[in-house]
Amino acid sequence: MTKTILITGATDGIGLATAELLHARGLDLLLHGRSEAKLERTRALLNDSPGRGRVTTYCADLSSVASARGLVDKILREEPQLDVLINNAGVFAMADPRTDEGLEARFAVNTLAPYLLACGLAGRLGPQGRIVNLSSAAQAPVSIDALTGRKRLSDEQAYAQSKLALTMWTRALAARWGEDTPLLVAVNPGSLLASKMVRDAYGMQGKDICIGADILTRAALSDEFASASGQYFDNDGGRFADPHPHALDPAKVAQMMDALEGLVAKLSG
Repeated sequence: MTKTILITGATDGIGLATAELLHARGLDLLLHGRSEAKLERTRALLNDSPGRGRVTTYCADLSSVASARGLVDKILREEPQLDVLINNAGVFAMADPRTDEGLEARFAVNTLAPYLLACGLAGRLGPQGRIVNLSSAAQAPVSIDALTGRKRLSDEQAYAQSKLALTMWTRALAARWGEDTPLLVAVNPGSLLASKMVRDAYGMQGKDICIGADILTRAALSDEFASASGQYFDNDGGRFADPHPHALDPAKVAQMMDALEGLVAKLSG
């Protein structure tokens, strides 16, 4: 049976390059973006290659908890099969990083939305499924006040903290869920790849985007990741490695998880 793979942030950068690689393998793709026009262009681009798998698009603003939950609900209604979730969507620099729900947007998009998708879709993915979270080499100690929307950070700090928080909950959920649940893995796809985020943030072209697409494809499909639940893969070094020390500190992880789950409960009320 053909695998079905959901990729968030699939209309450009690493997400689009990954979609192209997976489409070339004949897999069925569910592509998320926040622009209907960009999603339609992406679908047209992929469908120019005949004989490939199905391409279905889903539009949602992942800076909104309500929109992220709506995306989960729509996929559960419309997609009877889901094998892999690639949480690729991410944001770095923003003119106004505060969301309508009062959150720091980097935490909303890079940490909270992937958590909501992972938890909401885990049952559909099942024990053979995989959840691949796009982490980063940039990881910094998490401010609980920033995570919960009470403190503003610089772009660099917000991005690095949100990526460490993502890596922390990847490890925590993998340990909590245990067997008979989807595999969870955090992946640094490679530093300073040629994405729009890197061009906008640093004014540089960056390295070949296919470096990131290749490792996300391997994490989604290959046997080398089959026993990697809870681990962190650093593609700069080409190996599984330890993330930031705070991700290995049970007290720090518990503090972050309490804040994250408290935030989810508050926004669900």
